[in-house]
Amino acid sequence: MSWTVYLLRCADGSLYAGITTDLERRLAEHNGELSGGARYTRPRRPVELAWSQSAENRAEASRLEHALKSMTRQQKLGLIAQKITIP
Repeated sequence: MSWTVYLLRCADGSLYAGITTDLERRLAEHNGELSGGARYTRPRRPVELAWSQSAENRAEASRLEHALKSMTRQQKLGLIAQKITIP
């Protein structure tokens, strides 16, 4: 099972980070097409995928998500613009 760390851009311009094993399904959940999705994204729909990075396992995905959430907004926007990965 492969894991993905992702960053969404919400309709209000805010950014949301998460991890999943099925990015397409999770994006559909965040947009209300399937049940589920984060409470944060429900009032901020539609959301779009801004950035993603694969991880080998859940532990690595969680580490990358933590690193992503620790970044400033400007750093996240730079990550999106430059399409770079987190080491």
